[in-house]
Amino acid sequence: MQYIYENFTFPPDQSFTIRSEHLEIKDHMTLKSHMNFEIALIENCSGKRFIGDHIRDFDGTELVLLGSYLPHCWQYHPQQHTAQPPLATVIHFYPDFLGKQLLKKPEARQLNTLFENAARGVLFHGPTLTAAKNIMQEMLFQSGLAKAAMMLRLLDVLAQSEHAEILSSPYFNAVENLGEANKINKVFDYIFCNFREEIILQEVADLIPMSSAAFCRFFKRKTNRTLIDFVKEVRIGHAAKLLLEGHHNVAEACYQSGYNNISNFNKHFKDIKGLAPRDFIKRYNEHTAFIHS
Repeated sequence: MQYIYENFTFPPDQSFTIRSEHLEIKDHMTLKSHMNFEIALIENCSGKRFIGDHIRDFDGTELVLLGSYLPHCWQYHPQQHTAQPPLATVIHFYPDFLGKQLLKKPEARQLNTLFENAARGVLFHGPTLTAAKNIMQEMLFQSGLAKAAMMLRLLDVLAQSEHAEILSSPYFNAVENLGEANKINKVFDYIFCNFREEIILQEVADLIPMSSAAFCRFFKRKTNRTLIDFVKEVRIGHAAKLLLEGHHNVAEACYQSGYNNISNFNKHFKDIKGLAPRDFIKRYNEHTAFIHS
């Protein structure tokens, strides 16, 4: 999995952007993050979503709000029962796109809570999804003040939603500025590219660069994890993905995820997922069978 940082520039006549595009089905995944907030409406496809440390299957239409610097991507494929192509409608914005004073108003209390939750990713469903989809589709054909008014209406719908789910663990809400984002991104990129190999603390610290002791403090402060714990989570997350795809047995998933000891792998897997690998697969298969029954 690749990991990249995106830097968006808004047109001089716009304080936020909205676009709709057909999704290209790819064999590889690219985990992305960026400074601006994002609202993503995904339609006519299924697969897996990756939001911070959250990994879960999705099917059909979904709406997600993402905060600044939150790593994310979707692994998708067309749905078999629809002739419609996979489609994404995406809004990029900053919370203060209409001015910092707006967020200081008493009427913006729910909006500020929404933006705080966005740091971990928020999934909307039910009536909220339907209402937001209708607004976003209409926004595509609006401009100027009319489009800005619809953006406020959309945010109000999301802020008042009773059909929302926070996705990622709190430790991904850790980056406060672009400099820190670049440092964290370097570390994440290195781990995602090399987790199958031995990870040496000083080699990772040299990326920033810092002493090993200073790096440990920095990384723990910014992620609420030690480097060892983070690598463990990445490895187990990858192993779980391999197991759920159904093309690898437990031993293969173990060795392709950076482990060389089945016993150690099983212990770490249960520590993170709460189940032994075989029990994890069994529960997933039972859940899938129930959904499609």
